[in-house]
Amino acid sequence: MAAVINRLSDSQADFDQALDQLLAWESVSDTGVQQAVTDIVNDVRNRGDAALIEYTERFDGVSVSHCADLVVSKERLLQALDAIDAEQRKALEIAADRVRSYHEHQKQDSWQYQEADGTVLGQKVTPLDRVGLYVPGGKASYPSSVLMNALPAKVAGVEQVIMVVPTPKGEINEMVFAAAAIADVDMVITVGGAQAVAALAYGTETVPRVDKIVGPGNIYVATAKRMVFGQVGIDMIAGPSEIMIVCDGKTDPDWIAMDLFSQAEHDEDAQSILVSHDQEFLNKVEQSIEKLMPTLDRSDIAAVSLKNRGALVKVDSLDAAVALINRIAPEHLELSLEDPDALLPSIRHAGAIFMGRYTAEALGDYCAGPNHVLPTSSTARFSSPLGVYDFQKRSSLIKCSAEAASSLGKTASVLARSESLTAHARSAEYRIK
Repeated sequence: MAAVINRLSDSQADFDQALDQLLAWESVSDTGVQQAVTDIVNDVRNRGDAALIEYTERFDGVSVSHCADLVVSKERLLQALDAIDAEQRKALEIAADRVRSYHEHQKQDSWQYQEADGTVLGQKVTPLDRVGLYVPGGKASYPSSVLMNALPAKVAGVEQVIMVVPTPKGEINEMVFAAAAIADVDMVITVGGAQAVAALAYGTETVPRVDKIVGPGNIYVATAKRMVFGQVGIDMIAGPSEIMIVCDGKTDPDWIAMDLFSQAEHDEDAQSILVSHDQEFLNKVEQSIEKLMPTLDRSDIAAVSLKNRGALVKVDSLDAAVALINRIAPEHLELSLEDPDALLPSIRHAGAIFMGRYTAEALGDYCAGPNHVLPTSSTARFSSPLGVYDFQKRSSLIKCSAEAASSLGKTASVLARSESLTAHARSAEYRIK
């Protein structure tokens, strides 16, 4: 029987090469996608609503006379909240409360201090004015993403959150609308694709221009976000979902297999990696994978993901496992260990760390509280989860007394003249007593 998942060992001669090959993933749009997105973005930039209406009809099969017809009223969002069943509504509200509470702890305040000569230095923290939230539409809809992207912006104090969501062939996900109501999204517009990104970046007669665009999308959306970056801020260009599990061999292998599936079912490019020093445990997990795979609703997708990009990795020790964590810099890291806290000081690179046998990654996706928008493809080496800080900006404060202006002016003069910037030097020198 063919292997359902790759097997690696850090003792094999070609381990580094094999691991690099397994991790390799390129988020590169082909020239056709690049050109199509360029054309769409430029067209929406130049023609505004008219272009948006045409692309919505062409790509989503939705015909309207005016862009205003694509704007969803607050009443319609509240209708969706009332329409979903009580259990779904309660789950959304619990998740929203927890996400909001967690992100309240991330708020940064302005600060300043005064030096002995009267100089005041500080930082002014200000929320962004307007943010655009992209939400995938149709069957591949994620109300949890609405909460995770909108609530940190709201906590940060963003004045207006604009959500765009396609409704292919008029298909509406009531849970997405309900989540928008719970998160108090200010404006919802049923447009999607590169055209929605362009509308948010440049503005149209109907769609307000935003300062930053966040939220997941397909390759056309990701390419458009990359194209408009600089005109607006973006959160990240996300790759496929990933999970890395380090286990001491004492967790139920069925639990671990299902944790691996929790990412593998996202799409064929998702990556699930289990690391353990216990060879027999790895064998048991592989048996669990074979046993449980047929029970999955998305077994076809999970099977391709595990076969192409998944791995069970045997290591000699926990120290070797930590070295792998920091090398891979996984989006999601599960420490399924007796004492996960002992490893924490050594872990430098991970998007979110799930500690202990009972902390399934899925809890973080929905309702634990921390954000599920996380750095992928090893970008946890230099990136962080989405948070309140992504919706705030900082301005430096400098206020000099006459005494400080004279003292600092002498230093500035020397440095400015060494750079041949004499106007800088003279501007400072005017203040020297």
